[in-house]
Amino acid sequence: MSDIKEFLPFLIPLVIVQFALLAYVLVHIFKHDTYKRGNRALWVVVCIVGMEFIGPIAYLLLGKEDA
Repeated sequence: MSDIKEFLPFLIPLVIVQFALLAYVLVHIFKHDTYKRGNRALWVVVCIVGMEFIGPIAYLLLGKEDA
């Protein structure tokens, strides 16, 4: 149990950034209708299943339409 307490100062900000990135990406997906690749349902599934940075970063790199 003491090992986990040593990592909490690193893990808590990482979890906060992870959920903030997920929230930003989900809001962006639901606000926009066009994507470079795929559709809305695909990107929602990718972002939720790959929640630990991989899904949101994949959307930002591959799915987000340039403004």
